[in-house]
Amino acid sequence: MGGTLSVEELKQKIEEKHLLVSSIRNEIAKVLVGQRDLIDGLLMGLFTKGHILIEGVPGLAKTSAVKALSDTVRADFKRIQFTPDLLPADLLGTEIYRPKTGDFTIRKGPVFHNIILADEINRAPSKVQSALLEAMQERQVTIGENTFALPDPFLVLATQNPIEQEGTYPLPEAQIDRFMLKLVIDYPNKLQEKEIMNRVGFENPSEAGQVIDPGEIDEIASLIKSIYMDDKLRDYIVDLIFATRRPGDYNMDISHYIQFGASPRATIFLSLVARAYAFLQGRAYVTPQDVKTVAPDVLRHRIILTYEAEAEDITTEHIIGYIFDSVEVP
Repeated sequence: MGGTLSVEELKQKIEEKHLLVSSIRNEIAKVLVGQRDLIDGLLMGLFTKGHILIEGVPGLAKTSAVKALSDTVRADFKRIQFTPDLLPADLLGTEIYRPKTGDFTIRKGPVFHNIILADEINRAPSKVQSALLEAMQERQVTIGENTFALPDPFLVLATQNPIEQEGTYPLPEAQIDRFMLKLVIDYPNKLQEKEIMNRVGFENPSEAGQVIDPGEIDEIASLIKSIYMDDKLRDYIVDLIFATRRPGDYNMDISHYIQFGASPRATIFLSLVARAYAFLQGRAYVTPQDVKTVAPDVLRHRIILTYEAEAEDITTEHIIGYIFDSVEVP
């Protein structure tokens, strides 16, 4: 069989690994109320080693969610608070001169951990954002004349406040493209809000326990790549991405709203995330609905709108909706 799994073997392995997924969910649920979509997004990032950007107003447990996820993994976690006075060296590390010996020693920065929480990434100036995003892309860091590989897994989970807030530096388009997913989180409903109040205000807070190690993450990552995706679905993904670039080819009159469509990275990530989502559902194959479920998170930060769209209050969510309505589903 040359290393490939039969359908039955794949199903069996997915069932086995699904117990780990349930354990992680249970541990995170000790800390977090609701937020199912956010947890799914974080799990998809963890299992595919894709970086994630989380956007929401302050106080929606973005940081708590990332911390809870990292607590379930037997790996190093580091939270870095991004501020306007942060320097690239504060993140990556620096060379320190030792007068006694007359040479330089390397002091590695906080980026040398498995899971990085880049908190409020858009509060730091662009040179710091660039330094982190370069490390994300290359999975290595250069300090002076020395280049160091970053640990495996290396996962950046960044949070940002909505762009309209004061004191924020928007992430450049080319760099935001390096995030596999952009998750947008909203306020909890009434029941969830009461549960949050009861847990945080009236009980001792719980912590998530460790349930998975990096070796098991690697196994799940290779399993996800084995999940079956029909050729028609692959064509559907390519059509969705092409519709963001050339909407006229799909009988959509929205090209005046789109400045730039999604890059080929979106095609790669959408096929990978759809398989990861199928895995989370315990399936060995991808359905069109899987693609439609995860596509907004893959596309919302990759479609750059024109001023005309902004003037007419057209959002990327609207554009994605038009595209879903216009591109034929297999």
